[in-house]
Amino acid sequence: MLLRRIGSLDEPGEVGQRHPRIGSGLICLISSRGGPVGDTYSPIPELNLLKEFDDECTDFYSPGFELREYGSGFWLDSENSEFDDRVIPFAQATTSGSLYALWRSDDRADLATLPVLFLGDEGDLYVVAHNLRDLFWDLLDEEFDGPAPTRQTYLDTRQAYLTWLKRNFGPTAPTFERSPMEEHGWRFVDWLLSVGEEDAADVVIENLDLFEVPRPA
Repeated sequence: MLLRRIGSLDEPGEVGQRHPRIGSGLICLISSRGGPVGDTYSPIPELNLLKEFDDECTDFYSPGFELREYGSGFWLDSENSEFDDRVIPFAQATTSGSLYALWRSDDRADLATLPVLFLGDEGDLYVVAHNLRDLFWDLLDEEFDGPAPTRQTYLDTRQAYLTWLKRNFGPTAPTFERSPMEEHGWRFVDWLLSVGEEDAADVVIENLDLFEVPRPA
């Protein structure tokens, strides 16, 4: 059975508005430092770079998106260590409380290349991005969590994010021959079944049917 509300979220502020950081007059500054901030936030340099950028921001750069404590939160209504060990939440995906999480589909060393999951606050579940870099570009989609804000602080922060993204990950988004669900969906289903999460597997299968992704022969 799936949890309908996810984890413990920070106390919400105004809808679509981040809590301001006390004493900061910044909208968002792009650091001149080129490397990751170390392992203070996560074991993933790409996420640490985003955290460094995120900490300078006083508004959203993507509607509903906000980094949270790496590896914190839960999605199931009962404990399943096999699931929890392989699903790593790292960000709020929507203002209603959905999450983004990495799926440790194997034991590769480069965690930034793992598939990214969408864990819906109402029980939805699917593979949303091929990897972190793919997700970072997807954050430019302003319609993912409803209409985008029109306030100037959001527009300025969003432009700063685009500048940060291009400087750190190149001028264009990565391209893939298949969608995330086509690439990883059925393998994710099989893994969910192997750890006893039949209800979650059924949700992913429904989305695969919706996206018209047949099971490979």
